[in-house]
Amino acid sequence: QVQLEESGGGLVQAGGSLRLSCAASGRTTSSYAMGWFRQAPGKEREIVGSISWSGGNTYYADSVKGRFTISRDNAKNTVYLQMNNLKPEDTAVYYCAADPSGRGRYRYWGQGTQATVSA
Repeated sequence: QVQLEESGGGLVQAGGSLRLSCAASGRTTSSYAMGWFRQAPGKEREIVGSISWSGGNTYYADSVKGRFTISRDNAKNTVYLQMNNLKPEDTAVYYCAADPSGRGRYRYWGQGTQATVSA
């Protein structure tokens, strides 16, 4: 079983930055693809981006491309989401998820961390 815990959320002004972390425990996720998702109030959850097990491949939603960067440190069993040039529309609860299959089937989810961007 894998437990995921996000941290690093908070309140920031538009144009600012936040760095979210997702720490895994229970078993190593070094062979898993990992994803970041977000859910804004009244909206459906959407994918922000993902990273392959090696870190060699990443994917980003068009809405965050060029502003957000996903990275991972397999030695620390941790994945990061660096968010720059934040906009009020980035306000959401951010979740990380683990995909053992590498095929977009996210099996394990964290509880989420709130990121709020003020205008």
